[in-house]
Amino acid sequence: MRPTEQPSQHRDLEKKSIEEITALINGEDKTVALAVERALPQLNRLIAQIVENLKAGGRMFYLGAGAGGRLAVLDVVELPTTYGLPKGLIDIVLSGGLERLHEAPEELEDEPDTGWIELKARHVSQKDIVVGISASGTTPFVLGALRWCREQEIRTGCIVSNPGSPIAAVADYPVEVITGPEFITGSTRMKCGTAQKMIFDIISTTTMVMLGRVRDNKMVHVMLINDKITDRAVRMLMEMGDLHDYEAAKSMLIEKGSVQEALNALSERESRS
Repeated sequence: MRPTEQPSQHRDLEKKSIEEITALINGEDKTVALAVERALPQLNRLIAQIVENLKAGGRMFYLGAGAGGRLAVLDVVELPTTYGLPKGLIDIVLSGGLERLHEAPEELEDEPDTGWIELKARHVSQKDIVVGISASGTTPFVLGALRWCREQEIRTGCIVSNPGSPIAAVADYPVEVITGPEFITGSTRMKCGTAQKMIFDIISTTTMVMLGRVRDNKMVHVMLINDKITDRAVRMLMEMGDLHDYEAAKSMLIEKGSVQEALNALSERESRS
């Protein structure tokens, strides 16, 4: 039996108190980071290939269904704002489509050709890399698309939670994060979902650093979409550019459009003086 389908190690949950249940769930959650740590060598190889493809002008696609696919959506939608990343450079193909995200149409993950059809509609090519997400490692929506990608010599990766899965076997860069039986038997939205969220954070953050979207530890390409972020960016610019006048720094930031562009302008000014 696959680890994700094995019976929970905790019995008679309906007889336990709130305090007991929350402590047990928290105890299970503590094991997730260790499972991710064991998968870091695989994850590092996947990230290196993602960075290589993006630097060469390609795109990255997450391909997913269920809870894992929906978590990938949360990661992808943050990237343009946080890192000023062009929309579509890192994208998501979700079973059922983003327009049905709130419906969770799980039955559509059994369609083996739909994922590839969606990728073709986005003109996927050998310059791109496709990363499948499936806790079980067997989801037909993901498996079918990765098989087509292999036939077309498109690089692929995957994030799965069972060892030796069909999806891992077909992926060029498999990442197997084995979190074991869930607190509620088979409910992979729990530990598997937590591991997936951690991995998405690692992939996107590391990739953005490698692509130069981060300077020191600052998101210097953050989009100025509201007052809170603009204020944060002004203070970032003041610190990194050794500026002391808030309003002058804000004016420069608004004019240049990002902290990085404002810092570039300051460097040019200094080189001319």
